[in-house]
Amino acid sequence: MKKALLSVVVLILILISGFIGLTIGKKTSKKTDTQEIRFKPLEKYTIENLSQTDIKPGKLEIKDVMEEGENYVSYLFQLTFNPNLDGKTFKKITGQINLPGPSTIRKGSEMKKSKEKFPIIVMFRGYIDQTKYKTGDGTRNAADFFAKNALITIAPDFLGYAGSDKEVGNIFEARFQTYTTSLSLIKSLDQIVEWNNKDIFLWGHSNGGQIALTILEILGERLPTTLWAPVSKPFPYSVLFFTDASDDRGKLIRYELSEFEKKYEVELYSLTNYLEKINSPLQIHQGESDDAVPKKWSDELSEKLKTLNKNFKYYLYPDTDHNMFPVWNDVVSRDLEFFKLNGKFPNL
Repeated sequence: MKKALLSVVVLILILISGFIGLTIGKKTSKKTDTQEIRFKPLEKYTIENLSQTDIKPGKLEIKDVMEEGENYVSYLFQLTFNPNLDGKTFKKITGQINLPGPSTIRKGSEMKKSKEKFPIIVMFRGYIDQTKYKTGDGTRNAADFFAKNALITIAPDFLGYAGSDKEVGNIFEARFQTYTTSLSLIKSLDQIVEWNNKDIFLWGHSNGGQIALTILEILGERLPTTLWAPVSKPFPYSVLFFTDASDDRGKLIRYELSEFEKKYEVELYSLTNYLEKINSPLQIHQGESDDAVPKKWSDELSEKLKTLNKNFKYYLYPDTDHNMFPVWNDVVSRDLEFFKLNGKFPNL
């Protein structure tokens, strides 16, 4: 009798232990699944998620005079903002801003009222080696032309460049933070007292064209944009295409990409999947002898935009390189006319 009772007790204890183990296993599994879901910090940078995020403005300060140009003054600016969107981590970037017209030269960040109000162009340059880069490189000449013709120009250096703070360690997050930098800058433009608070244009060259197109998709707003030989291929091919020029022939980028693709769906970061979200008139320029961005890319972009019934003009230039030489003057003049058609200019 005692043996039978003992056997029953043991059986009950085994069943209870099994139930507890199963319950703990389920809880652990759920916890692990939840942790796996939460451990995707770069999901906030998908084009769709950024389009639904309330990007906050930064603190825009106009600093020292860089140069007194013809009918404009060039300044160094600084933007303090939150690149990773956590509301806690703030960094600063530097950049160049040109203020046109006969306004008084500023002293430091002192804000003086201007008699005239001007449209503004946010300018995004192409790739330049960080060790060789100086504020204004890649946009300086075009910005000079536009500023002489009654346009404020503002060009960010981006994190890791010139006097800006260091970029984040992950190479893909660093890329995605060019978008949050640009979005925060655009949200901060009303701190420029010379701006007419109405007209914002975008200008992008090469990889800067990729940034401009992505910003247009995220915002879905009317920001008339000109693109010079834009990088317009799908992500991550748009990155891998240029890796041959790196010291390690792209070994690091390929490794980082393989790790990225284990957690993330790359299609969610590719501008080619969201062209229908663009609601701005576009002007695209492409040199037929461009050895950096193939003409075929802009041809394909043009065809996609045409299929989507987007408002754009596509200009091809024979015997013209990546920097629009020898027809540079024609290209910037076309851009100026494009901006004048799409904005209000003061009578200087």
